[in-house]
Amino acid sequence: MRLRLLAPRYWLTWAGLGLLRLLALLPYAALLALGRLLGALLRRLPIRFVETARRNLELCLPALSPAERARLLDEHFASLGIALMEIPLAWWSSPQRLARLVRVEGREHLEAARARGRGVILLTAHFTPMEMAGRVLTSVTPVSFLYRATRNEVLAYALSRFRCGYGSRGILRDDIRAFIAALKSNECVWYAPDQSYRRKGAEMVPMFGIPAATNTLTSRLAGVTGAAVLPYFLQRLPGTQGYRAIIHPALENFPSDSAAADTLRFNHMIEAQVRNAPEQYLWIHRRFKGLSEDYPDYYGRQVPRRA
Repeated sequence: MRLRLLAPRYWLTWAGLGLLRLLALLPYAALLALGRLLGALLRRLPIRFVETARRNLELCLPALSPAERARLLDEHFASLGIALMEIPLAWWSSPQRLARLVRVEGREHLEAARARGRGVILLTAHFTPMEMAGRVLTSVTPVSFLYRATRNEVLAYALSRFRCGYGSRGILRDDIRAFIAALKSNECVWYAPDQSYRRKGAEMVPMFGIPAATNTLTSRLAGVTGAAVLPYFLQRLPGTQGYRAIIHPALENFPSDSAAADTLRFNHMIEAQVRNAPEQYLWIHRRFKGLSEDYPDYYGRQVPRRA
């Protein structure tokens, strides 16, 4: 560890990490309770995230009544609060504690894909138990994951140390060569392409029936490398039951001759998972942004309000 990471400007970050380490000692039920309290507080703050989540629920789940969407919004922020408490759980839980909390299904699909020798793309989406999803995956196989660099050196050090401490490896999200190299070395790469993407290669692909700027790179990566593509989702179960992780079979006839059709196919799988646990999808992300100025502005100028 570099000595400059002990500089005064990083003391607050170190204090936060110390608090997380103490929280890791708490029972799972206590972490859930604290997370729900934190989520309730965030829900009542006048922040843009609340309005974004409310608008996404209106767009994606119009069949729900206003009262049902309001309850779901409350549950979503409770889920977000729990997700923050899952960070210490994911970083410092022993393998034994993890095994007591998680049921993993579909290991055989991953083993069959690895046996092909051409790499595996584990395709996922941004649900609130994301940190736990990564830790659980490393209990099944060594895995590489895409990440965004952070300017805070202490936070970068912590993310590298604790996310990579159980057999995983980080790849910068724009380092496509490293992504391809990992697949050609028959590695598993965990990849979540479901957020708004408006750079080169983006296409408008429906999500919940609404066209959204989407990264269609998965098809090209699979075509170039011959890697198998396996959907992977983790769901937080009710109460203190823990988690259920599912590794689905490799997608057949993938890639097709249409990257947009391939992406739509996975979007439908995301939608099905969302309906299983709607409070756990990351509704605070402004997913429905277009590629051109004539696209509808679904979010407008959001003014946070109390509700």
